[in-house]
Formats: sequence, C-alpha cells, structure tokens
Amino acid sequence: MLTSRTFLKRTRAGAVVKVVREHYLREDIPCGAAHCRLCPPRPADTPVATAAGLQARPSGAASSLCPGPHYLLPDTNLLLHQIDILEDPVIKNVIVLQTVLQEVRNRSAPVYKRIRDVIQTPEKHFYSFTNEHHRETYIEQKQGETSNDRNDRAIRVAVKWYNDHLKKIEDEENIQVIFLTNDKINKEKALEEGITAYTCEEYIKSLTANPDLLDRLACVSDEGKEIESGKIIFPEHIPLSKLQQGIKSGIYLQGTYRASRDNYLEATVWVHGDGEENKEIIIQGLKHLNRAVHEDIVAVELLAKDEWVAPSSVVLQDDGQNEDDIENEEEKESILKTSVNKDMLRPTGRIVGIIKRNWRPFCGMLSKSQIKEARRHLFTPADRRIPRIRIETRQADTLEGQRIIVAIDGWPRNSRYPNGHFVKNLGSAGDKETETEVLLLEHDVPHQPFSQGVLKFLPKMPWNITEEDMKYREDLRHLCVCSVDPPGCTDIDDALHCRELENGNIEVGVHIADVSHFIRPGNALDEESAKRGTTVYLCEKRIDMVPELLSSNLCSLRSNVDRLAFSCIWEMNHKAEILKTRFTKSIINSKASLTYAEAQMRIDSATMNDDITTSLRGLNKLAKILKKKRIDNGALTLSSPEVRFHMDSETHDPIDLQTKELKETNSMVEEFMLLANVSVAQKIYDEFPEFALLRKHPAPPPSNYDILVKAAKSKASFYHNLEVKTDSAKALAESLDKAESPAFPYLNTLLRILATRCMMQAVYFCSGMDNDFRHYGLASPIYTHFTSPIRRYADIIVHRLLAVAIGADSTYPDLLDKHKLADTCKNLNYRHKMAQYAQRASVAFHTQLFFKSKGVVNEDAYVLFVRKNAIVVLIPKYGLEGTVFFEEKGKQTPKLDYNNEVPSLTVEDTTLHVFDKVKVNVTLDSSNIQHQKIRMVLVEPKV
Repeated sequence: MLTSRTFLKRTRAGAVVKVVREHYLREDIPCGAAHCRLCPPRPADTPVATAAGLQARPSGAASSLCPGPHYLLPDTNLLLHQIDILEDPVIKNVIVLQTVLQEVRNRSAPVYKRIRDVIQTPEKHFYSFTNEHHRETYIEQKQGETSNDRNDRAIRVAVKWYNDHLKKIEDEENIQVIFLTNDKINKEKALEEGITAYTCEEYIKSLTANPDLLDRLACVSDEGKEIESGKIIFPEHIPLSKLQQGIKSGIYLQGTYRASRDNYLEATVWVHGDGEENKEIIIQGLKHLNRAVHEDIVAVELLAKDEWVAPSSVVLQDDGQNEDDIENEEEKESILKTSVNKDMLRPTGRIVGIIKRNWRPFCGMLSKSQIKEARRHLFTPADRRIPRIRIETRQADTLEGQRIIVAIDGWPRNSRYPNGHFVKNLGSAGDKETETEVLLLEHDVPHQPFSQGVLKFLPKMPWNITEEDMKYREDLRHLCVCSVDPPGCTDIDDALHCRELENGNIEVGVHIADVSHFIRPGNALDEESAKRGTTVYLCEKRIDMVPELLSSNLCSLRSNVDRLAFSCIWEMNHKAEILKTRFTKSIINSKASLTYAEAQMRIDSATMNDDITTSLRGLNKLAKILKKKRIDNGALTLSSPEVRFHMDSETHDPIDLQTKELKETNSMVEEFMLLANVSVAQKIYDEFPEFALLRKHPAPPPSNYDILVKAAKSKASFYHNLEVKTDSAKALAESLDKAESPAFPYLNTLLRILATRCMMQAVYFCSGMDNDFRHYGLASPIYTHFTSPIRRYADIIVHRLLAVAIGADSTYPDLLDKHKLADTCKNLNYRHKMAQYAQRASVAFHTQLFFKSKGVVNEDAYVLFVRKNAIVVLIPKYGLEGTVFFEEKGKQTPKLDYNNEVPSLTVEDTTLHVFDKVKVNVTLDSSNIQHQKIRMVLVEPKV
C-alpha cells in the first residue's frame, strides 16, 4: 500500500517544481511478541535490527500498579531523559516506536546510540516497532496540528493498536501495553482514550522490590518552571531563536565555555570562527557564569570596556558547605575585583544563553548532608571544572566513600547548583580498579569490550595466508627482517631490514603491519576503530584500538611467523642519501623480536656477526647520519621526563619509580620511522593533493618562548654564553646545543624540558583544507603517520591512500571526501589529546601509590617555574614535577617578593631562581580522598 504527499518547491534558480514524496505502508510488520501467531516473521529489510523480540510471558520487576504481564512503551521525552532507567537490567520488554527513535535521533545522538545498543542486547527484550510503515498505525498530520502533537497522537494510536492486537492472541494470558509519559497533556489524552498510562516516577515507585531505581530517576524541569520556590539567583536564559538572531546580527558571540580549575567563579569562552576580533572572553562572577557548564556551547554578550577585568590570580575552590549562602559567594566575588594595570584587562562578558549542552555522566563522590535522614545531598565531581550537583538518594550511607557516576538533569534559576540523579556505583575510592575506571571515564576513553557486531568482522581462526591475499603483494620472507621494541611489547607495528646490494649501495626496508587488509572501510570494526582513534597505554593496562586478535596476533609482526605487511624500501648510498624509493604490499617473516637492550647488546658485541646483528649495525650507522642531517636542518631534540614503574609481581603495586633510559637503538628505530613517514607523506600528497591525511606541527608564537628566554637570561651571569635564540627552529636547536656547563650538567636537560613546554600541539589535517604543512619540531616540509596502524587510526587511512596510490587497493567515496576527512582528523586530534591526559593521570595515580608506601622522603630537585606564591620543581630521580606552596591555611605566610622579569621569588631573605637546585620533602597528602596529591615542602635552602 502506498501513500503520497505532493507539494511545490522553488529552486535556487527561481523555478517552481512539483515534488512527490512516496510513503510505503505494509501489513507484514510483526508486533515483536514471541510466538505471536497473528504476525508473519519479521522481514529482513525492516529498518532497525532488534536482537531479540518481546517475551511471550514478560518477566521483569513486579509492579504493584500492573501486577499482570505487561510490556512498556515510552514516549520520546521519557526516553530522552530517563535513558539511565531504561538501561537498568530490571527494565525489560519495552517497545520502542519508530516515531520515538526518529525524534531521539534528531535531538540527541548520544542517547540515540545508547538506545540502539539496548535494543540490540538480547537479554533486555527491547523491540523496535516500525509504526510509521505499518498500515494500521501510520497516521497523517491533521490541518493545524503541530508535528509534536501529531507524533504524540501516533504514539497513542500505536499503544491502542498493540493492546487490541495482543487481546486477539488465543491461549495466552492477556498482556497489557503500559504507556509511559511525563507529559501531563499526553497522559490525560491517553487516559481519555482508555489507555493505561503512568509517569515514569509512578511506575518506578510501583517496583517495590527495586527501591534503588528511584535514585536513577532524572529530575526534569523546564526553564522557568522551577522545582520549588526560592530566591531567583540567576538571570533567565534567552530563547534559542533569539540567540541565533543575536549571533547573526553581532549582538552576541558564540563560543565554547571553559571553566577554570583553580577558580570556580571564573571561566573563559573561546569564540568560534576565524573572523572574530576577540578569541577569548573572560567571564567572572556567579550571575555572569549563569549556569553554564564546562564545554557547553554558549552565547556571550560583551560588557562595556569600563567593566572589563583581568584574569584572576586568586585560587578559589567551592567548599559547598551551604548551598544557599549567596552572600558568601558575593563576598568571594569581591576578592576578584582588585585594581590592575590597564594593559592586563581582557575582553569580558556574561553568558546570556545556552546553545548546546555538552553534559556527560560525571565521576566523583557524595558529600553527605549533615541533616539526619536527609535524601538530598551534594555530589562533588572529580573534575574541579564541573560544579557540584544536587541529587536525591536513599543510599547515602552506602555511597559514602565510593566513586559514583551522576548525570545532570537541569539547572533551575533558583538553585545554586544543578539538579541530577545517581547513575552508577563504581567502587571504593582509592581502589586501583575503581580509579582506573574513573580516569578512563573522565578522559572520555572508549574502553567497553568490543561488541559482537564488531567482532564478527574479524578473520575466522585458524587464519592462513591465501593465494588471494598474495595478489599485488611481494614475497619478502627471504629478507633478514627483525623488530626492536620495548620489553613486553605484544602489538609489534614495525620491523626493519638492511642489506648490501651487488652494486655497492644499501637497501633498507621499513615493514609495517598491514592492518588495513583486515579492517575494511565502513564496516562495524572500522567504525569502532575510527571512534577510538588510538590505543591508550596506562601504567598497568592497555586499551586497544583494535581487538586483541589483530593487535597481539594476526597484525603483530612477531618473529618466525608469516605476516602481511606494507613495506617502504629505499636504495641508499653509504652517506644515507636516498637514490630510489618504492612502496609495496608484502609478506614477511621476522627473524627476531628484540628489545632495545637486546638490539644494543648485539650492536656492541665483539663476538656476534650473524645476519641479524650485521643488519642492525648497518641500520645504526645510517641512522646516525640521518639524525645528524635532520638536526643540521633545524630539527629539535627536546626532552620530557618519562617515568617507568617497577611493579610487585603479586600485588601489582609500584615498588620502584625511575626515569626511562633511552638507548642508541631507540634513536635508530625512530630515525627510520620518521624517514618512512616523510616518504609516504610526499607520495600520498603527490597522488592526492586534496585528500592526503597529513600531520603538522605549527611554529609557536614568539610569546610562548618568554619563559625560556627569561630563564636563560637569569642564568646568563652564572654560565658563560648562555643565550637562547628563538628566531627559527634551527636557531633554537643550535642555541640549545651550545647551552652546556661542566659545572651544571643537568642545565641542558632543564632547558630542553622548558623548551618542550613552549611548543604547540601537533595535529592531523586534510591537505585540501590547509595551506601550512610544515612540521616545526622535525624541520620537515611535509609529514604524516604511517608506521603504527595497530595503535593509530590515522595510519590506517594513510595505508588506504598509499594502497590506492600504488594500485594495490581500490578507493571508496569517503576516502576522497575532504570534509569527511577533516571531521575524522578532528576526532583523531581529540582522541590523541585525551589519551595523553589519561596516560598522565595514570602516572600521577601510580606515583601517589608509590609514595603512599614509600612514606616521607627528601630528594634533590630543580626549580622549573616561579609563581607569586609558589615554585614548581622537578625531581630528576623520579621524573616527578610538583608545586611547593609558601602560603598554607592555618600557617603564617612568609614575606614574598615575586619578580617576573628575572623569574625569581624571594621568600623572606632567600631568593629562588629558575633552575636553582633545592632539596624538597615529599609526602602523599590524603586529607582529600578524591583529590589526593603529592605534597612538597622546601627543606634546603631554609626560608
């Protein structure tokens, strides 16, 4: 059966065309109830796959309102706001209408993905019913009826049809369909039409055996309809339609809200678009912050210039003792308003509305109310940039001292804090597993097990290389290939070979795991890998980008097994000058999987002269020449203290902590990986000038170097010829090389660490969307990532581009769509940044565990930075950085004199400069279990 709609439409050219929209209706769409004899089997082409249908005898929590067997059917708003309830294992046998799914998809992509995942979970028995294509449940929109009212009516029609349909099934106990809605008008209409309808709260309260579910109810309140009466604290948000008009006319600016970690009464808004005069706007004070939450997209109104302020240097933490004490907040705001130099004033504004909320579930801890038997408590997020959240829970005693997840529901104008609800208990605070889960969630690292939908695209085991696999592929198994990696490495991406040719030249090959052979474009495995973007390496755990079968087995270039590879092979002379370059898909058989130490031992050995060792020596010799060329060209050799933990084999607690030692072989492997990345970048850019995925490292603005230049100047009188030049990467590299002092051997390392802090972030980009390709740190005009496809999705895209370029694979539409590639790059840059933060958080947590067992220690340190009331020091022994504060609660503050020009801080009569050697006392401060930190106190010099 076919229904159609005809309308006239004016084209851009001004012509009027007739448009006919056809809508097909069917009679063969089943209801989803198991063993329903009235319905045909579900057609394979019905939209939205459902893992399992509704149970014939619905099981689940017993309801006092509906004691008989029943299915649930929620409306759109209930599904959007109460997804945490619907995901609970107790809730089963739910009908999700196509009308509801389509609305959810348009309004919230994250909730849409969550409900799709639930529908595909067999044990939940959720069923997606295609009501918009069923002959008896499809309805036309009436004249004068809004789309929203039409959809509400469509949902009620579907509920009524279900109840009538289920009554016709013989020999079955009558199953009822319960309509769940929080919309008062919709519920009233449903009851008038004889439909059994309840609000979500009414139904959940009826599940008397599951009282904990009440805590997960979202507390929904519309703007202006406050949950309870009370003093209005915040200005009203301007409606979205008016905001958009104001942004278009230039009255308001749109940007991303970034809360401060150090001052809860201050934030900045980064204005969107390149044409804006002011990139950053300061927001100060509770009313001006106006209920924005970190990462929200907001509309800002600029204040008059005489109201502009300077960024505050005050540290203010929200103690949350009394949420109604607004006078106290106003008193704190007055601290921010200190007289400052006019040059320090910055564009200042106020939040007038929210364009898009970017709320996510937040990890943290419950701050239990002091009132006995209170149900309302404050939740303190682990991230200091997120405000406290007011929740209602009956399990406060159980949740105290636990890490929990809470979601924000809304933020009324009369509430000091947003309202939210409890989602999940993660476990005891301080527990290793719990804290690892927290840091993964807080840094948005996808870490759930790979779904069956993803795993089904893996090769079937046992896997063997077939004749089909050998098409367009060279057999290089005869070459003496080996890999060199850190100890314990199982995801071996790369291997190398080096041999002398008959003509006297040298052949060098970099062989990279051919991951793109196993991950084909557009399937679920590819989409999951693209979403994850990168493998995340924590101190004791690895979160793989691809399933383990690939990462540690079929793609890993382990020794003595045949593996598929993508090879970059050069012919070089003995001066490491490239004479020829070729790329080929290949099959290799690695002769040895070595650690850096094992490879170094072979190179240094006077007795070993086998093929592997000869190959390594040849590679090492060429690598040294390549490195010298790079550095002469202006490449930077920077430094950052990397930490390695030695774990107790039984408890897995850190028992030793030291900085990582780099060997010559680390540099050897790095040089050839860099060379391969440059060679591949040039090849894919030559073939696809508009669609190449490249990586650039922007040059830092001159102001970034201020701290480095000033630090060097402050030591110039102590150390002869100590001057840092920053005109170019080459000038910086040369001045860093000259900055040596026999009296202070660690000086050069400190300067390189400081120089690293001045750098910009390297990013992926699409060649057709940018003009600046240069990689500043490597002094290379072009660069990409090709050498680690097991752990980086960018490399998989680069492999696909290279395969098409050499005729080894076919292209596909998304590969040559620069806008889609730009979106991919945006996600990859975000995932890499969050992975870095997660890794740092893991090191910080394990460092705390180490010092918890170590107790109090005194260690030598060097001053890295000076602040107005503190110094930041680095302890070389542990690669550990920390802050020594000279202002502490309950203690008399010493006389402090800060000099910004020659970075120094005078404490009483002792002056501390950048790079001064000091001794500090190191302990673990556990006074705040959620925010434990390493506490450092200056021991020498005495102040």
